[in-house]
Amino acid sequence: MNINKKVTAVIMALLAAGFYAINTPLSKLLLSHIAPTFMASFLYLGAGCGVSIMYLFHFKHEDKSERLVHSDLPYTIGMIVLDIAAPIFLMIGISLGSASNASLLGNFEIVATTLIALIIFKEQVSKKLWSGILFITISSIILSFDGTGSFSFSLGSIFVILATCCWGLENNCTEKISGRSTYEIVMLKGLFSGCGSFLVALILGEKLPDTKYIIYAMMLGFVAYGLSIFMYIRAQRELGAAKTSAYYAITPFIGAFLAFLVNGERLTLIYFVALVIMMIGSAFVVYDTLLKKHLHPHSHTIVHTHGGVTHTHQITHMHEHNHFLSEGRHRHRHDGYMNSKEHQIEHEFMGTESSN
Repeated sequence: MNINKKVTAVIMALLAAGFYAINTPLSKLLLSHIAPTFMASFLYLGAGCGVSIMYLFHFKHEDKSERLVHSDLPYTIGMIVLDIAAPIFLMIGISLGSASNASLLGNFEIVATTLIALIIFKEQVSKKLWSGILFITISSIILSFDGTGSFSFSLGSIFVILATCCWGLENNCTEKISGRSTYEIVMLKGLFSGCGSFLVALILGEKLPDTKYIIYAMMLGFVAYGLSIFMYIRAQRELGAAKTSAYYAITPFIGAFLAFLVNGERLTLIYFVALVIMMIGSAFVVYDTLLKKHLHPHSHTIVHTHGGVTHTHQITHMHEHNHFLSEGRHRHRHDGYMNSKEHQIEHEFMGTESSN
């Protein structure tokens, strides 16, 4: 992976997390005027409509080879169905619980995405990433108790965790088509998921809100879902599903702080304990993504002359690189014996070595 592309992908992932962070506290405000399923519908419709307008200006400049094809249909359908279910679960969870807890529990999406990427889609998961997942899981469990002295899970937290599991599978489906047109993917996600949620809301008999609240919800959806998903998919192209989801670790911290500012929610001792544990887990995840060291098998053809006779040797060895700096120019030295004579070879690499 080119170093500039990787940095850009990381920035995209962080921006995606930042845009999505405003969803929970602002949705909490709107949920007093909009029923949960309709709220999920308008968020996605706002994303789909907003990105569709963006696509009008980009369509003529897009390479036809980037557009979705028939073989992408299974992942596209899976993505849409899961995107119908997930926000409905999330809006129910937010309406039953607190916005701050829902924001932090959103980090369980990292766990779900990584496990699904490992088990179903065979992505590699390192020990450091597993450590991060463990801390995030413990934090999520702590936040899932209602704090009333009992050990029963709060109903709102269960719905939020269900939403994160749906999004975990959806992230992996989206990753499989992330090389296609980002505009098409977000447009389809938004419009079809929004329409699906709208039909579910009608079946459930939810009341249609006033027009002004529909507009507010769609504006929020364009930013928190549309722009966030757009940047998330662009980041997935370079980082993969598991590592891109890891950068969403910052989302709950931003969201919970906004819930304190916007919703006036009290931050309890349990919240701060869970926050510290989740920050430790997030640090493991970021370290694994950016600073992990790994070994590369590396071959060199060495040509040298002794006494007028030319000798050629093929040397294969392992050497370690910092994950973040593994692309581009580097220099390293080899010491060894060839034909009973000791040689010291300094080698300069120009180009890109795989960081996988």
